[in-house]
Amino acid sequence: MSEYMKNLINGKWSGTDRVTENRNPSNPSDIIGLYTRSDSEMVLKAVEAAKKAQPSWASASPQFRADVLDKAGSLILSRADALARLLSREEGKILAEAKGEVIRAGNSFKFFAGEAVRLGGQKLPSTRKGCDVETTREPLGVVGLITPWNFPIAIPAWKAAPALAAGNAVVLKPAELTPGCAHEMARILHEAGCPDGVFNLVMGAGAELGATLVEHPDVSAISFTGSEAVGRRIAETCAKQLKKVQLEMGGKNPMVVLDDADLEVAVQVCLNGAFFSTGQRCTASSRLIVEAGIHDAFVERLEAARAALRIGDPLDTKTQLGPVASERQLAGNLEAVRRAADEGCVVRGGERLDREGFFQAPALFLGSHNSMSTARDEIFGPCASVIRVADFDEAVAVANDTPYGLSSGICTQSLKHASAFKRLAQAGMVMVNLPTAGVDYHVPFGGRKGSSLGGREQGSIAMDFYTTVKTAYTFAG
Repeated sequence: MSEYMKNLINGKWSGTDRVTENRNPSNPSDIIGLYTRSDSEMVLKAVEAAKKAQPSWASASPQFRADVLDKAGSLILSRADALARLLSREEGKILAEAKGEVIRAGNSFKFFAGEAVRLGGQKLPSTRKGCDVETTREPLGVVGLITPWNFPIAIPAWKAAPALAAGNAVVLKPAELTPGCAHEMARILHEAGCPDGVFNLVMGAGAELGATLVEHPDVSAISFTGSEAVGRRIAETCAKQLKKVQLEMGGKNPMVVLDDADLEVAVQVCLNGAFFSTGQRCTASSRLIVEAGIHDAFVERLEAARAALRIGDPLDTKTQLGPVASERQLAGNLEAVRRAADEGCVVRGGERLDREGFFQAPALFLGSHNSMSTARDEIFGPCASVIRVADFDEAVAVANDTPYGLSSGICTQSLKHASAFKRLAQAGMVMVNLPTAGVDYHVPFGGRKGSSLGGREQGSIAMDFYTTVKTAYTFAG
């Protein structure tokens, strides 16, 4: 019988009489566990507990907060192998990628443990004689976190850790599709000594629980990662309440390949960026913009590398590509493949594989143009459009011609073009001779345009969103 996993509210494990079956996308008959399916009442209880617990957490020694976060990070790292297997089973990432994500989560907690004792301000000279001025950072109160299924432990970690380091209390609503890793993170924080009510986990359907969390008057801020459509609705609700909001949404990230690129490097960079993690990354390289002189040779090499990818059980160490995360996601991907063909692309791969689980061959859409829907709309699967351009200037124009602006990349051996692209790319992150996906835990993460709204995540700059600044004057006479 599968284990029944419950919410963590006010330091107690509590559930409802409804459950969600957490199934393995590579083997849907494998039930990882039964996870409570909460109702809105559970969200209200979690917010109430957080509101009650937050003042004492905020007034505690920053060393105490640092110790809790550091211990949580150490526990995550010590259990990396087991957590990676859980992540692979519930989301479908290959084991190596899953372990890398777990390590990133552990390192995030340890990094923000340090930020808890570095939460500084400024002491400034006043323009008025006899006055002192100082600024301090203070927590917001209760913060609601809504996280996606594609990074089921890294994203909850990089949101929760800075929120807690700043002295906030947290209510986390993870994706219903992948609750297992968030549940384990909650268990670890509880074990690490996080006081009752400071961190609360509420699992269930986003449509039912998200609105309650976003609309609650005692929730001071919302940090959300997910689709642009949902993000816009959250932004509208938060704006009406004058509530602080942070959104990380979609991407249609370009990777430019210039004629002077190292062909082998370019192929590996694009193979990784477009298809690894089964393309289920908001930073994936879904538009490959290739200069005419290298186009044919690049396509030939990339197609051979695509066709040779080993697709299979993510727990098999020889596997390079696991399944798509769900039947619904796979159906959307297959529809995008059909649409690309209808738009006039030559499609290589993209078919559903004849085996148990939600497996799809990675797809290249050759002969694509930036005006096609498949080159403009986020697919969120192992699908990449190849767009031929005449020169560097056209490549930059096509790269920037998108409603998104998360990550952008270029493969070139020209310092001149690399430097120009870093300056001209309308994106929050720029990669040179590296995949568009993959950002260290200690540097800012976020984008522009339809990709992001609010402060950056990760790194010390993440503390900006989870704090408010107070300016205080003292007249000394």
